[in-house]
Amino acid sequence: MSDVSLFPLDGGCDCRSVRYRVLTAPLFVHCCHCRWCQRESGASFALNAMIETDRILTLGTAPEAVETPSESGIGQIVARCQKCRVAVWSHYCAGAGPLLSFVRVGTLDNPDALPPDIHIFTASKQPWIVIPAGVPSVLQYYEREKYWPTESLERRRILLPRIQEYRASRNLAPL
Repeated sequence: MSDVSLFPLDGGCDCRSVRYRVLTAPLFVHCCHCRWCQRESGASFALNAMIETDRILTLGTAPEAVETPSESGIGQIVARCQKCRVAVWSHYCAGAGPLLSFVRVGTLDNPDALPPDIHIFTASKQPWIVIPAGVPSVLQYYEREKYWPTESLERRRILLPRIQEYRASRNLAPL
């Protein structure tokens, strides 16, 4: 879990048109090694800080919402700078949609502040990637209750009615 004394954290795109502030610690930070994240990022993994969208403050130009395919088939919305096209966060339509943002940790001014809490989908990680000792890793996805801190589980519990409402509006099964 992130050190709460580090917050707020600012970030943005390369051209500095899009600027944002993460007001509090994220719920959890995923280092995802799935092939979709590899393809989308053009790298060996994606590092995303999952946080309630209302805990992100837009400071500059608002990013453009770009609909993008996802492995679920339901898609995701990627928030990109309209000028330099850098992706700053995304919303997974198969999950909590616009209620949760997956902030691209590399777009933070201090990305070192949010190391991964877990490595996921390591069954498809590049073979030369070495997961650091002591950092949880799973072959696919994980049981939230097993890995998330109590505070994050409580924040999710508070958000869950709104997530269920969103999912019902999209005819998705309840979580």
